[in-house]
Amino acid sequence: MFDLVIRGTLALPEGALPGGWIAVSDGVIRAIGNGAAPEAAELFEADEGIVIPGVIDGQTHATSYGGLPGIGPTTRSAVAGGVTTIVDMPYDNPAPLNSVERLREKVEAIGQHAHANVALYGTVMPGQGMEVVDELVREGVVAFKISTFESSQTRFPRIGADQILSIFDALAATDIPLGVHNEDQEIVSAFVARAKAEGRDGIAAHSQSRPPAAELSATAQFLELGAAASAHAHIVHLSTARGFGLVDNYLLDGFRATGELCVHYLWFDPERDGAELGARMKVNPPIRPGQIEALWNEIIEGRVAFVSSDHASWPVDNKNTASIFEAGAGVPGLETLLPAFYTVADERGHDALALTVAHLCERPARFFGLWPEKGAIRIGADADLVVIRPDAQIWNSANAHDGLNWSPFDGRRFSISVARTWVGGHLAWDGTDIVNASGTGRYARRGSSRWFE
Repeated sequence: MFDLVIRGTLALPEGALPGGWIAVSDGVIRAIGNGAAPEAAELFEADEGIVIPGVIDGQTHATSYGGLPGIGPTTRSAVAGGVTTIVDMPYDNPAPLNSVERLREKVEAIGQHAHANVALYGTVMPGQGMEVVDELVREGVVAFKISTFESSQTRFPRIGADQILSIFDALAATDIPLGVHNEDQEIVSAFVARAKAEGRDGIAAHSQSRPPAAELSATAQFLELGAAASAHAHIVHLSTARGFGLVDNYLLDGFRATGELCVHYLWFDPERDGAELGARMKVNPPIRPGQIEALWNEIIEGRVAFVSSDHASWPVDNKNTASIFEAGAGVPGLETLLPAFYTVADERGHDALALTVAHLCERPARFFGLWPEKGAIRIGADADLVVIRPDAQIWNSANAHDGLNWSPFDGRRFSISVARTWVGGHLAWDGTDIVNASGTGRYARRGSSRWFE
């Protein structure tokens, strides 16, 4: 007898299977079929719902504000949004994850606080020796990230081109990507100073002060450094189709290059939404005017590696500042990633289910070395599973589980709701409440899957 059987329409790698069932024991998918379901200690009927693999959010900042305990509310929000694994960035508060000691502290915090699985990025600080790269790889980090723009000297510093090349050299023999926050320091600093001097403010001034040239020049240099080392260069957020074109040029030349898209770039436009949202839609790189159509084309043409939330754990007070230039950059996004992406894909006439499973499940699983245990409904995979239902909802962040309770998506209509989330075969979200305990989530080490064969 199995521990759990889930019956309904299944989003399998080969396509949707109506009337299917999944049998789970010891946290692993043991059998898949249709017709009469086998006996189990528990049977869940999805009815008109669709069972999909657990979402993997490839870019989150769980601990940038509240420190390591921030893993708790972030992963509560994750499972309520159908996200069963977060890939967390290394810029923890008060110190980044740039050593084995700090990694082990974070893994311990995962064991205490996590409701979802957590995979980890590592980083390297200015002047730090490259031996830490091998050490963190052995400890299971799934990727590294650095920045070409300095937000904080102690936590989010700028890394010079010479050291970037050294990190690429250290990673070249591995499958592990080096990601970058891609903005040019000199351009942004000069343009922000100019905007302030001219008395310009507001969300439009924010985009103008961090122009596409700042993003694209940093992107191009980073891609060339990765090519020089024959390493995997990854751009963690591109806000223009031109950026994905740059990445694709390197890929076509035979280099390992990828670009990621965040869901807010597919929803918002400062010319349309800026008056309403103001700083609540401030992110870096900025959301650009007139880019949504072109970015969707990049998805359909296959030039986007995967889609993430870039969830930031900032309280709304961090946005309520006198000037746009003082407001924090970043938005909450874990509970809105899945419904927002599915909804906008559906509204544009695409196969929303196939695109969702590809860009939120399978592709990030392969990218971060978590496949085939995660990212697909298949025998032998972890039973990280989600039921989505065609129940429309108007998003109200007052009901969110992230402890932040604000969102640029407030008042937006989503065409689906998350009805159930299981993490490792255990129910985590019942459609109303978080029902799994803190520490249920696991540290997800990088496995053997490869993005580039």
